[in-house]
Amino acid sequence: MEKIDLSFSHRETIANITLNDGKGNVLDNIMMTELIETLNQLALKKDIKLIVFQGAGKHFSFGASVEEHTREFAESMIKTFHHMFFELISLGIPTLSKISGQCLGGGMELALFSNFMFADKTAYLGQPEIVLGVFPPPASIMLPLKIGNARAEDLLLTGRIIKAEEAKRFGLLNDVFEDQTSMNEEVEQWITVNILPKSASSLKYAVKSARTTFNDIMLNKLPVLESMYLNQLMATKDANEGINAFIEKRDPIWQNC
Repeated sequence: MEKIDLSFSHRETIANITLNDGKGNVLDNIMMTELIETLNQLALKKDIKLIVFQGAGKHFSFGASVEEHTREFAESMIKTFHHMFFELISLGIPTLSKISGQCLGGGMELALFSNFMFADKTAYLGQPEIVLGVFPPPASIMLPLKIGNARAEDLLLTGRIIKAEEAKRFGLLNDVFEDQTSMNEEVEQWITVNILPKSASSLKYAVKSARTTFNDIMLNKLPVLESMYLNQLMATKDANEGINAFIEKRDPIWQNC
C-alpha cells in the first residue's frame, strides 16, 4: 500500500499498522481508504488478537488533511473518516496505539478510539480543530466518554495541545515512557502478558461487551454530528475562513457567522 505499512507478529496474532506518508503521517483520503481496506483484510483473519497503530518516524500523525476540509472536499473526507470508525466498531478486535511526537486532530481521534493508549515523553496530543473554526465529530463523542465532560470540553473548546504527562493525568493514556525505544520494549512486554494468553474470539466479544454504551453512542450520534458538520457548520463563513486561512498561512478574519 502507498501510505499504510501492515505487518504481523507473534505467530500472526498481532497486526501492526504503521501510518507512513513520509511526512507527518497525515490522514488524507488515500491513507484513510487504505486503513479501511486493511481493516477489511483483518476481518478475514480469525487469529488476530490485537491491532497496534503507530506512526512512522518521530510523529504519530499531524491529523487529517486540512486541504480536504475545504467545502469542496469536506463531505468525501468526513464520510470516509467516519466509515473507518464504523469498521473498527464492527471488527471488535482490541486496538492499541503507540504515540510519539505530534498526535493531533484526526490522528488523535484514531488513537483515542483505541482500547489502550501508550506514549513516550515526546508526545503532544490535542484536538485543535476549533482554532480552524471547525470541530471534531468523533472526538466530541469519545473524549467525554473517556475522560468526562469537564476535561473533554477543556480540550475541545480551547484547542490546546497537551504533553503526554498531562494526558496521562487526564486518564487518556495507560502509561508514558521515556522514549520511543523504551515504549516499544515495554508495550511488547505488556502485550505478551496481557493479550497473547487470551482467545482471539473471546477478546472480540469482550471488546463489544465493554463498549456496549460507547459503540451505541458512536453508531447513533456520529451520523448526527456528521450532518451538523456538513450541513450547518460548513455553511458558515467562519468555518470556511478558518480552513482557508490555515492553507494560506495567515490569521483568520472571523465574521462570527
